[in-house]
Amino acid sequence: MSTPIHDAAVRGFASDNYSGVHPEVLAALAAANGGHQVAYGEDDYTAQLAQVVKEHFGPTAEVFPVFNGTGANVTALQSMLPRWGAVICASTAHINVDENGAPERVGGMKLLSVDTPDGKLTPELIDKEAWGWGDEHRAQPLVVSITQCTELGTLYSLDELRAITSHAHERGMFVHLDGARISNAAAALGVGFKEMTTDTGIDVMSLGGTKNGLMFGEGIVVLNPAASTGLKFLRKMNMQLASKMRFISAQMVALFGTSLWLESASHANAMAARLRSAVDAIDGVEAVYPTQANAVFAQLPNVVADRLRERFRFYDWDRTAGQVRWMCSFDTTEADVDAFVAALREELAAAEATV
Repeated sequence: MSTPIHDAAVRGFASDNYSGVHPEVLAALAAANGGHQVAYGEDDYTAQLAQVVKEHFGPTAEVFPVFNGTGANVTALQSMLPRWGAVICASTAHINVDENGAPERVGGMKLLSVDTPDGKLTPELIDKEAWGWGDEHRAQPLVVSITQCTELGTLYSLDELRAITSHAHERGMFVHLDGARISNAAAALGVGFKEMTTDTGIDVMSLGGTKNGLMFGEGIVVLNPAASTGLKFLRKMNMQLASKMRFISAQMVALFGTSLWLESASHANAMAARLRSAVDAIDGVEAVYPTQANAVFAQLPNVVADRLRERFRFYDWDRTAGQVRWMCSFDTTEADVDAFVAALREELAAAEATV
């Protein structure tokens, strides 16, 4: 039996990607192992995942398992656009900030980014870039991409989602949803996936799993067949077609075929709420965005952040403004949060003592 080479007692608040694999997901991987299954998605587990996705999103929903979130977003958007198409997105969108040049270089699409105060697009903000149709000098805005939860940890309400999709569709545009943390959003809003996506008019989406307890794997879910074409081929061209796809699908079945997705996301959200409540009571640190899912954004002196980071890993969000991001995961405990808050108080006090 292998011995871990890392210290499993070390905890962090940098990303929900830092967490391990949920034990039930690991058990599902073990159960899927052994014997032979047809490769490239013609296996029993991928067939079962297709049924699970239909149960969540509706009878016309079709799922395409892929390796990672960038692959899901880029491949999904490619399938929604002609070569001359462009995507309207928030300037903070993952596709604009955290996917290197993959949308542009791999996807061959232009991103039309719009500044937002809270990470959320609105019909009015969309209209800042929704123009120029028929002008050969301008990339054609044909898709609006939104993120739920947003990169700032905020949530679109169902009414806000409907307003965006109606506005986009009236102008001949489709709507893509980056659902890397869609489970956290659904848990926070107290709604099902279909109510938040299919029923609000979302056309194509990325279905996140890695941030909610999977080892690896995400999905592209087509909700409106008219909005997407060629995914069967694009997934292969983008190196996102898994030969042993059963091991992606088995994980997603374990997560979405049970209540595990909801339990894990609800727990992560609750830990963020616990952290936010503690932060609000501490002088010298200020939360800067609403805590609506599993992220807490705060402003504090960089020297304090740097000292605290030696004890708990997390990322700067905007170092010039002194803003940091703290993420909670399915395996974050109350003790983890309380220890982090105690360390934050200590470092603030130490910085105050040196003034």
